[in-house]
Amino acid sequence: MHSKNEGVLLIIGGNEDKAGDCTILKKFVELAGERKARIAILTTATELPEEVGREYQTIFNQLGAEQVDIIHIADRLQASEKQIGHSFAEYTGIFFTGGDQLRLTSILGGSTVNQEIVAGFKRGAVIAGTSAGASVMSQIMIVGGDSSETPKKSSISLAQGMGLLECVVIDQHFAQRGRINRLLAIVAQNPNVLGIGIDEDTALLVKGNKCSVIGSQTVTIVDGRAILHSNISESSRFEALAITNVKLHILPYGFGFDLCTRIPYEKDR
Repeated sequence: MHSKNEGVLLIIGGNEDKAGDCTILKKFVELAGERKARIAILTTATELPEEVGREYQTIFNQLGAEQVDIIHIADRLQASEKQIGHSFAEYTGIFFTGGDQLRLTSILGGSTVNQEIVAGFKRGAVIAGTSAGASVMSQIMIVGGDSSETPKKSSISLAQGMGLLECVVIDQHFAQRGRINRLLAIVAQNPNVLGIGIDEDTALLVKGNKCSVIGSQTVTIVDGRAILHSNISESSRFEALAITNVKLHILPYGFGFDLCTRIPYEKDR
């Protein structure tokens, strides 16, 4: 279980600092090549593409990146244009803004643009996404669910993501919106899937099997591989779940996690 190929993923829980030290966004620019970075801001997920795109463009320029392009793909016709898709080959960093993850995947899924983004990742580009842009990183993504409920089958709605990260489901705005029930429901349904919840102003940096936490809050990891009992198969849709022997990790800045061994570790600060 790992990210595919040679690229780096920067998965951001949303509401990252944009006015202070900009720790997470600065890391993205650094990974993309700093002054030599060639960055694409993909605004497909948001309903305010010009406003959101210009905000990130200004920040990335201020952080030292000279080439920062805003790309808004509004429909599948645009997403399938070879000229637009091939333009992604030049970028060292691709940034997905927040918004609606289902809009993002329904427009880009299987398109030329999607294929070129994956190809760029294989070549070593850094792919970053915040909020909805974080959710699409995995093979299966969360598209809805009530955070106020106890864990049950009805807690979540799932759809196909971009598949850059295998056997993992990402949730964002995690602690701030009380979303632990959503990850527990997913892990109960498939204990081999690792549930990762990322708080606001926090990111998980993934390269190969290794992850590290950056930002001001925490990453929560729910590992259900050792579950001894759950009633997921026989319970009704709205019945509370019973799950035993779930492993839970809470990781702040300075900690890492091995996706292959599923073991956390403390990094040198």
